[in-house]
Amino acid sequence: MADRNGGSLYSIGLLSWKSLIALLTLALTVFVLSWSLLLNSGRYQFIDQNLFPHLKHYNPLLIDHDQQASLKVFMYDLPSEFHFELLDWKPDGDTPWPDIRSEVPEYAGGLNVQHSVAYWLTLDLLASEFDNAGGRYAIRVHNSSEADVIFIPFFSSICFNRFSRLKAHQKTNKNKELQKKLVTYVTGQPEWKRSGGIDHVIAAHHPNSLLNARMQLWPAMFILSDFGRYPPTIANINKDVIAPYKHIIKSYVNDSSSFDSRPILLFFQGAIYRKDGGFVRQEIFYLLQKEKDVHFAFGSVKKQGIPSATRGMQSSKFCLNIAGDTPSSNRLFDAIASHCVPVIISDDIELPFEDVIDYSEFCIFVRTSDALKEKFLINFIRRIGRDEWTRKWEKLKEVEHFFEYQYPSEKGDAVQMIWRSVAKKVPVIKRRLHASRRFSRFGKPASKSSFPLPRNLLS
Repeated sequence: MADRNGGSLYSIGLLSWKSLIALLTLALTVFVLSWSLLLNSGRYQFIDQNLFPHLKHYNPLLIDHDQQASLKVFMYDLPSEFHFELLDWKPDGDTPWPDIRSEVPEYAGGLNVQHSVAYWLTLDLLASEFDNAGGRYAIRVHNSSEADVIFIPFFSSICFNRFSRLKAHQKTNKNKELQKKLVTYVTGQPEWKRSGGIDHVIAAHHPNSLLNARMQLWPAMFILSDFGRYPPTIANINKDVIAPYKHIIKSYVNDSSSFDSRPILLFFQGAIYRKDGGFVRQEIFYLLQKEKDVHFAFGSVKKQGIPSATRGMQSSKFCLNIAGDTPSSNRLFDAIASHCVPVIISDDIELPFEDVIDYSEFCIFVRTSDALKEKFLINFIRRIGRDEWTRKWEKLKEVEHFFEYQYPSEKGDAVQMIWRSVAKKVPVIKRRLHASRRFSRFGKPASKSSFPLPRNLLS
């Protein structure tokens, strides 16, 4: 009898606990749904989204789908010698800008195009004044006091590529001359004086571009390919933005290839002997040169180099991306466009948009120290089977649009992703600007050496 009563009491207690848990779960569900409906109704907004527009990107409940552009950009009307004239365009009238509704000046071809970031960003800002297509992150404003950032439309990379060599009887080259004029122009503007340049943005994608001006314009946000030729005090991931190269090889449209239909296991074609950290390429070349299903050869854009590389990458399972003179190269983005799984051997590489893109889903990373071990790299790659390769190949096709430069720009392409990265830096810029104004009524802050010493140290 006692056992029976005990069992009954236990059953009643268990039932009570279950009822209590069910009641609490129901109450919590009703609470969450109520708050969700309340926030969506728009009647109660505890955070003013007009004051903090960038928060819309982080909370899907607060995104305004009818107004995608949230980054307001003031672009200097620099004389055309700093931008489109470098592409042999001639201005017509007083405006420094081409009428891109009727004709878009073409960028220089060949390897020049891989560093054409400033060109695409400038076109996008000009187009924002008449094209209201959805998915746009940035819009041009003509009142700098309304802007989140100030854009400097200097085509620094093509300026280096075309005008960095001295001509006969020249004391200095055009590249240096334009940089000097640019520094004088920009630092003399009220927008620069107001902020000290920290809200300015300039693209210097070629590693050698802006070489003379970077020490004067370093407070600005740089858009770079990597940090290989910058000291960390001048450029770093907290201040600046890493942008993808524009791939040279054409995109692999309607790719129906498979693991078995790509006969080359591992592909590399390019400069083998490099300076600085590029010695790794030649060491890996010596390790792989006798492997039958590996293509590791010298190549350039000359003598049908691009068509040859296109055929090779599209016929390969894996494509090597090895550090050269700098940590990054265009080869990574050619591999992505070819749906050839990249094998990255570059310990110091910085990758574009890595806050939202997980490169490990479609790339293979190998430490340099491991890659230089006898047989390590080739054995490692051979162990990657059909299933894993296919997953990465499928992912490459999903993410390739993030690295596409085009005009007009489209939602989620490289141009919009760069503007998105710039927009994420804006709250920090605003905080720094606001903090700098705390004692603005007293004028410029005195230098540290001008503060009076404490009295006990003077006695």
